[in-house]
Amino acid sequence: MYQKRHNGQLSIEDFHLPFGGTLDTDNRWVIFSSLMPWEELEESYAPQFNPTTGAPAKPVRLAFGALFIKQRLGLTDEETVEQIRENAYMQYFLGYAGYSSKAPFDPSMMVHFRKRFSEEELTRINELIAERGKAMLMEVVASQQDDDDTNDPSAYADNQLSLDDFVKPADWPEGKNWGTLSIDASCTPADITYPTDLKLLNEARESTERIIDDLCEQNSDLRKHSPRYDRGKARANFLRVAKQKKPRRRKIKATIRRQLDYLQRNLDAIDALIHSGAMLSGLKTHWWQKLLVISELHRQQSILLYSKTRSMPDRIVNLVQRHVRPMVRGKTRAAVEFGAKISVSVRNGFAFLHRISWDPYNESEDLIPQAMKYKQEHGCYPERICADRIYINTKNRNFCTRNDIRLSGKRLGRPPKNPEISAAHKQQLSADQRRRNEVEGCFGSGKRKYSLDLIMARLSKGAENSRAA
Repeated sequence: MYQKRHNGQLSIEDFHLPFGGTLDTDNRWVIFSSLMPWEELEESYAPQFNPTTGAPAKPVRLAFGALFIKQRLGLTDEETVEQIRENAYMQYFLGYAGYSSKAPFDPSMMVHFRKRFSEEELTRINELIAERGKAMLMEVVASQQDDDDTNDPSAYADNQLSLDDFVKPADWPEGKNWGTLSIDASCTPADITYPTDLKLLNEARESTERIIDDLCEQNSDLRKHSPRYDRGKARANFLRVAKQKKPRRRKIKATIRRQLDYLQRNLDAIDALIHSGAMLSGLKTHWWQKLLVISELHRQQSILLYSKTRSMPDRIVNLVQRHVRPMVRGKTRAAVEFGAKISVSVRNGFAFLHRISWDPYNESEDLIPQAMKYKQEHGCYPERICADRIYINTKNRNFCTRNDIRLSGKRLGRPPKNPEISAAHKQQLSADQRRRNEVEGCFGSGKRKYSLDLIMARLSKGAENSRAA
């Protein structure tokens, strides 16, 4: 059940503090509370619940606000609850009528909160927050212009220049391109151990052994179907190669073949147990879901071993986070990363998440959709698009040429003979590359500040929300 609440925030003076005084209006959480589109969140959040039956759900302001605090400060679920309990400003941000020393909810509720907001909703919320931020910026600049001396034109020019960098002027000619769009893609690694074929097969073998033990406990007569091999020897066979610093490929393949045989015995034993009356429903959900992943892993590893190929579509790299896929990045620090690939655009100083994908893709496909999104928002195409070299292909060049968009990168054909023109082209290319640093800065701050370099959420829905929040 869900009960709609009035999201109008109490004034600073009405917020009750047991130790006296009032809150500071310039505090960041007070400012965030005015930026958030609470009413729009309520409209998309309330239909998920039955309005008459069930226990009352947590209000949307508490649910989304807690997720925002977690991502903003890079906290764990438990630490987020503690911070909310101790901080009056955070409680004001979450819509409390006064300070309370009680925990607002159990930390396990954060998992359910992450499931209740889709990627589309978070993208729309981000756009609404950006619009409100622009409106606040215009108010600040307008107030500065009123306070400045009207006889000082230089101060007005500086304010107007800073405002025009973010907001399209009202007298801008119709149909003329305006603004700058910077785009790039990156990978957000998941919190998993580095996968190898041998390590995955050993983990799968140990998991199936645990499943067999649980099934045999349902009936003592089922133990006759347990496979007859020494589990200690099977583990020793794995460790004999895993502990070597640089084992030969021949030894690795022989050990993989051996582990596949052990795993096949366990899978056959599980089938025999089921035919004899064992019930998979008696297992916890975690284990029978893992069993499905193990069956697919056995099929993939058998193909990789006997067909002498190293390529496999939808390759499994983790038994728990089965949605994670390898992303070949070609970076010096990590040639391959394991997580979701994200595409980000910076539109005149405001960053937006364009796409999240667990499967590899060519990011150059996103240039045209992002330019179309820019036109939908501003009414015109950007004056220039600053992108990496991978975006500068024939299709994107032709699109930018047709729509009078300057695409960063080297020009086609021979360089001009006039040295002045050549120097101007180089200077323009350098300026575009410097402007592209803003999207690189978004990735840097996201990974260093907001934990995008290691996503701790295990469920795919929660991991996507952690990236989009």
